[in-house]
Amino acid sequence: MYQNKNSIIESDLVLIHIENKPAFYGRVEEITTDVKPKWWRVKFLFLTVPYQVSTWTLDNEQIRGADFTMGGTPMRIEKVVVQEVEENDKQDLESPQEKDEPSRKARVLSLGENKNKTNE
Repeated sequence: MYQNKNSIIESDLVLIHIENKPAFYGRVEEITTDVKPKWWRVKFLFLTVPYQVSTWTLDNEQIRGADFTMGGTPMRIEKVVVQEVEENDKQDLESPQEKDEPSRKARVLSLGENKNKTNE
């Protein structure tokens, strides 16, 4: 498959637009060729509650963000690009207290067993 900057690939995060409005996020799980030339079977994990897994058949343009319809409803897939936080930006996000305090070891809390059981 030819890829440009808008093409989705496996593991990409996408935003699904329904009727020209952002609706929900999903992750591209798998892309395989369809029996029709220039069409693809795209398996998504939709990040809804509860989550859903669905496979859509999309053509070359739809997989790159072109508008299409499903059952007469306007749809669009938008690739989400997550910007990496640079080291300088991470320092700016720290509170002034965190900058002045020496680093401390974190405590690990076990959620599996309660050592102070009162209901035995």
